[in-house]
Amino acid sequence: MSDSVLIDVTDIKQYVCCPRLVYYRYCLPDIRPLTYSMEVGIQAHQQEEEREVRRSLRTYGIEQAKRLFHYPVASPTLALKGKIDLVLIVPSEEADERELVVVEYKYSEQKAGPHFKVQLAAYALLLEEALHIPARRCFLYSIPLRKAEAVPITPALRKKVQGITEEIKQLMVGEQMPAVTRTPRRCPTCEFRRFCNDVV
Repeated sequence: MSDSVLIDVTDIKQYVCCPRLVYYRYCLPDIRPLTYSMEVGIQAHQQEEEREVRRSLRTYGIEQAKRLFHYPVASPTLALKGKIDLVLIVPSEEADERELVVVEYKYSEQKAGPHFKVQLAAYALLLEEALHIPARRCFLYSIPLRKAEAVPITPALRKKVQGITEEIKQLMVGEQMPAVTRTPRRCPTCEFRRFCNDVV
């Protein structure tokens, strides 16, 4: 793997779900199918962004903020890149102090699992480096429930992002298929299930 290759933040999220998802993407890049649930999620994201323009910031417990949609971020230092659904630049009581808040939409009613938390933390790290403003919290917005769940960006989450990034780099260099996921309940709906012959 070249040092110039940047890992997509969504791959960090996928890696937490199942390392094989990332293996298939980078080592067998031409085989990724687009499932019905993926298409539904893409459409729901687009519709939610239209609503977000009109939505009150009270959903996030914020009175005033600048909104940036589809915000691209990249860092050779972090070896990461991505596009954030929504960035809020929040002014505080002191005019000189501001805060960044990442908002990601998801088409699910589940609470924020470890995979979503790591994704949010990765975006927070990228934003802090790009804009030199702290990002201490993020939100995962459930489209079906129309509710936002706060996710604090802890030192442990920041460290986890760095660790997973290194693991993905090693996976890309070694091109060895990783072990099966520890959460096989996801396998029946996975777009790659027919490639994993060791999963029933």
